[in-house]
Amino acid sequence: MKVRHLSYHLESTLYTMTNTPPSETKSTRFENTITGLSLLGIGVYLLLYYALNVGHQVYSLSVNTTVNSADITFYQGHQILSVELVQLPLIVVLVLGGIPLVYQLCAKLFQAEFGADLLAGISIVTAVLLNEYLAGSLVVLMLSGGVALENYAVRKASSVLGALAKRMPSIAHKKSGDALTDIATEQVMLGDTLLILPHEICPVDGSVLEGSGTMDESYLTGEPYMMSKTTGSSVISGAINGDTAITIRADKLSVDSRYAKIMEVMRSSEQYRPNIRRLGDQLGTLYTPIAVIIAAIAWAISGEVVRFLAVLVVATPCPLLIGIPVTIISSISLAARRNIIIKNPAILETIGSCRTAIFDKTGTLTYGRPSLTAIMLGAGQQEHEVLTLIASLERYSKHPLSSAILKAAEKSALRLSRATHISELPGEGLKGQVAGKQVQITSRKRFIEQHPEATELLPAIASGLECIVVIDDVYAATLQFRDEVRSDSSSFIDHLQPKHSFDRVMLVSGDRESEVRYLAELVGIEHVYFSQSPEQKLALVRAETDIAKTLFLGDGINDAPSLTAATIGIAFGQNSDITGEAADAVIMDSSLLKVDELFHIGDRMRKIALQSAVGGMVLSVIGMVFAGLGFLTPVAGAVAQEVIDVFALLNALRAAIPPKSLSDFSNQGSGITPEHKPEHKYD
Repeated sequence: MKVRHLSYHLESTLYTMTNTPPSETKSTRFENTITGLSLLGIGVYLLLYYALNVGHQVYSLSVNTTVNSADITFYQGHQILSVELVQLPLIVVLVLGGIPLVYQLCAKLFQAEFGADLLAGISIVTAVLLNEYLAGSLVVLMLSGGVALENYAVRKASSVLGALAKRMPSIAHKKSGDALTDIATEQVMLGDTLLILPHEICPVDGSVLEGSGTMDESYLTGEPYMMSKTTGSSVISGAINGDTAITIRADKLSVDSRYAKIMEVMRSSEQYRPNIRRLGDQLGTLYTPIAVIIAAIAWAISGEVVRFLAVLVVATPCPLLIGIPVTIISSISLAARRNIIIKNPAILETIGSCRTAIFDKTGTLTYGRPSLTAIMLGAGQQEHEVLTLIASLERYSKHPLSSAILKAAEKSALRLSRATHISELPGEGLKGQVAGKQVQITSRKRFIEQHPEATELLPAIASGLECIVVIDDVYAATLQFRDEVRSDSSSFIDHLQPKHSFDRVMLVSGDRESEVRYLAELVGIEHVYFSQSPEQKLALVRAETDIAKTLFLGDGINDAPSLTAATIGIAFGQNSDITGEAADAVIMDSSLLKVDELFHIGDRMRKIALQSAVGGMVLSVIGMVFAGLGFLTPVAGAVAQEVIDVFALLNALRAAIPPKSLSDFSNQGSGITPEHKPEHKYD
């Protein structure tokens, strides 16, 4: 079964990534009030006892009670209630704070929820019965303060997510002729003209209409340098403008822009509960009866009921209640710093147990952009001359293949010439004059229509894309393109089995057989499925998931069903705003290295969570033994448990601290050189 279906509504004290801070929720205010009351009551007690030396002054309340009717007296008695003045603050804590907490625990008990916090309730009741009011008040403080401490730790661990929320642009400058009006980003409509002033945050995704400069997109993409922007360049919401003002056209609404999608994906992560959080409850279910048995044995052997209380106070399982959720949030925070948005925290536990990796082709193992792979030259043509002419012309084109041609020219360090009389009509291709020559770049079909006599000069149709070059009405070359393969694809595939124990790696694509097999051979994947419709992909992923836990990586809209069906679905690259709804994690930076980092973040989270929970339990058991032998009083036991809590919490917060290395994967030279100089072949 897919892990994402194990969802539930988390307590407001666990995750703090929504717009409403947990401190403003009713339950958290209640816990914080009890915590403050406990601290105040214990503080007043210590002041009265030690500073003012009130000591054990006893105050008594005498009550005469009679229960009778007109003829018969049913009961008549005299009760004396005695209390020490110094203990009054503690009694207030137990009445106003202890009773509500015990009531909540009793409600869980009637619902057959035997959690680890049940020990705290038993400790409070036992402390009252034994007049150990200080010990009981300390347990109230531990139980309520644990939630407050957890909230604080979660807020600290989630600081990156909070910073993202604060950076959300709220105002846009709309241009209408010469007028400039400030409007809310929610009011921006498609096609609106917006002005972005220097050092402002871009409010929506769009395209540059006027001006040029740079933008800092590092907070969104992880690229550590400024990105140049000029007319026609795309801009993304959340990017910081440079030193010059630019005018853009809004291409997306605020709610559909990339920055808003990031926030939406992050907020949705609170809807899922990892199994490792449930593991804490399961450990608590086993831990509770063990603690009660140890306490009962200590009482039975020593004959001192106070030892029963001391053992239970030490056993209060705050490491379970605090350590695991703080570790989860800390790991989510670390992933966010690495441009990995965790939508379903359950994957941090499960990702290490996946044994089948399924890759979509385009945008995952490839860059999703064309690369010029071959120039098939006509008779008497020179490669550098042909490439110079067509690159000089392609500078003025917005065709998807133009960037591949320009990149090839840049690699060859060619000096481009000025082009004139440029036209690019639908169906005609690109035409223009360069260096006194008439140059045309068109399709095979259009070339045959215009030059039927030259059909035999064309090479055979190959896989991938192609275009035909005509110079001065003479066939000059055929350009062949393929989807550019990521330079680290092959080494990443080789890395999966020895480092992450994947038994099976599959390539599943809707592309043609020749293209899919070409990629599979380059990167070293044996299990290949081509020409797959979304429905066929879904059936295939479901079948594989029935056999073993699966990891699916995809970036297109047609990958959404497969992302949902796999044990773990990872949305990859620039299309993550589309596939993010179906995925468990979103890799914002198009890099296979980030996938490997996600593996290690999950493994690290599991280790630290178990260290905090199991380590805290072991220390608590040691403390219980000392308490059972009479070496720890109930008050000393409460102090010892607080020390254990601090160690468990500090260890859990380690998950948010980046280690020296989050990956053991490096591109060791895959043998793939997608940006190689294109080969040339002569007819």
